[in-house]
Amino acid sequence: MRLFKDAHYPFMTWRRRAYIASAVLIAIGIASIALHGGLKYGVDFTGGTLVQVEFNEQVDAAALRSVVEDAGFAGAAIQGFGGEREYLVRLQTFEEVGGEGEVERMLDALSAAYGEDGYTVLRVEAVGPKVGSELQRKAVLAILMSFVLTLIYLAFRFEWRFGVAAVVATIHDIMITFGFISLMGIEITLGTVAAILTIVGYSLNDTIVVFDRIRENLRKKRKEPYETTLNRSINETLPRTVLTSGTTLVTLLALFIFGGSVIRPFALVLILGVLVGTYSSIFVASPALLEIEEYSRRRAKAQRAQAAGA
Repeated sequence: MRLFKDAHYPFMTWRRRAYIASAVLIAIGIASIALHGGLKYGVDFTGGTLVQVEFNEQVDAAALRSVVEDAGFAGAAIQGFGGEREYLVRLQTFEEVGGEGEVERMLDALSAAYGEDGYTVLRVEAVGPKVGSELQRKAVLAILMSFVLTLIYLAFRFEWRFGVAAVVATIHDIMITFGFISLMGIEITLGTVAAILTIVGYSLNDTIVVFDRIRENLRKKRKEPYETTLNRSINETLPRTVLTSGTTLVTLLALFIFGGSVIRPFALVLILGVLVGTYSSIFVASPALLEIEEYSRRRAKAQRAQAAGA
């Protein structure tokens, strides 16, 4: 932390480069989503059937996928779950639990390949399309609600311009995150939504810490140029930002490496979120605050000139 104790980095001078970098990342993400025909939703949102199977002997995931696809389930997702012999098979077709049909056909294929006594069905869960669409709506509402509540909180705690800048940074983070999810082919599940909401909270927390220091410095140095105050505030909070982000990343890397295939997508999205959230609190939120301040001053100056001319 001694490296950042007396930091004097001209972050506001670099903001235009940051704008270009952010625009490129967002454009890549939008292009990826467009090329893939939208985001890849999991069974939780699209409807389908989950079958958790435990084999008596270790089974290769690629071989299991081949067996399931040969049975006519080309869109099925095979995912390791828990132990090395346990898998989660996600069928895109919806079937009531306990009913005859698609699940039985898939289990017949497993019996032919591994023997009737070679595996045990641990659970079968069905998610209907109606439930899936309702979950999509509630997930979007949860994210929008977080924006509204954040804007209200920051407007009361600071000023309205701080709230707008924070929401701009958060939208920036979510857009980059969705682009990354599309590029990596990660499914949108309830776990992914939880990761996105966590990113929103983390990014806002980091932004509020910087904004709090900006507010303090604005009171102390009223005659100091606004851009100088922003730079100084970011540099003063830089040790805390680096320490918090670094320790969080260490934890998430441990989850990514040792958490298994079920936790890995969740951890991967959070790792990106921490990196993007740290970046946005410095290069998006504070510059957005500066742009709003400069726009307000130009508008006030124009109004005064108009009033004087009248």
